[in-house]
Amino acid sequence: MDLRYFGGMTQDRIRQLIAGRMQEDGLMETGVAGVRLFRATKAVPCAPAVYEPSVIAIASGAKEAVLDGARYVYDNSRYLLCPMSMPVKAGTPTASPDTPLFGVYIALDPRLMAGLAIEMETAGGAITAPDPGPVSQGIRFARWDAAFSEALLRLLQLGDSKTDTAVLGEARLRELYYAILKGEAGGVARQAFGAGNAIARAIAHVSSNLDAPISIDDMASRAGMSRAVFHRKFKQVTTLPPIQFVKSMRLNSAAMKIAGGMPVSEAAMDVGYLSPSQFSREFKRLYGQSPRQWSDAQDLPAGGM
Repeated sequence: MDLRYFGGMTQDRIRQLIAGRMQEDGLMETGVAGVRLFRATKAVPCAPAVYEPSVIAIASGAKEAVLDGARYVYDNSRYLLCPMSMPVKAGTPTASPDTPLFGVYIALDPRLMAGLAIEMETAGGAITAPDPGPVSQGIRFARWDAAFSEALLRLLQLGDSKTDTAVLGEARLRELYYAILKGEAGGVARQAFGAGNAIARAIAHVSSNLDAPISIDDMASRAGMSRAVFHRKFKQVTTLPPIQFVKSMRLNSAAMKIAGGMPVSEAAMDVGYLSPSQFSREFKRLYGQSPRQWSDAQDLPAGGM
């Protein structure tokens, strides 16, 4: 059987599974930690979001992501891999009742991914993934190959039984992670989660400490690099200079909190701004509106995705 045809059949089964379980727009837990289904039937323009380490797989429809001014539209021809926390804008530009968006969000557990990546590295070359070349972007795309499609379907089918989900969920998730690490973007994932990725560790520290002071010298020190070397390598991986990355992470996170109903002053403090006026200035410079004006005009996609 043609593997492309097989993959298409599997995708269609995944789409049918999501459509059968979701009667309303939004996110739905599957019972497996970090794996959620989503549906959208309304076009939503791109809005600030923070992609944590994850894979987003579209079974039908299309999504849009903007990173550092570069616009990416992806559909069921390829899934998105984000191996480290990244400040982006995301939306559902073509979703409608006639062309609904159905997909799966898979959070990537850094420990499990790292463990698998290291196992693969120590397999002595028995398992290979395509060479990604220099890692120059914080997000990558990969075709739905047969291994990924089948592993994802097998994982989602567990949702029909709580017992199966509880007993087999972790093993099926591991199988999916393995398919990702072997897939078209596997080289990028293995570099990000493998031993010694200092940039990924620095980004993880930033993501979990947005409310604390963060200096570039501290980030470079944590990565074991000089400031100049860290700046160059950081920009190569994320496309953003470290200072701009931290600012974007803070402002995008605050924007999501405000859109979720959090008061502006509280959102500013939550992401490390001690001066409300400075927060408002930088927010307006990035988004073209004050925080209050912006929040009144937003309709974020479910979960900021």
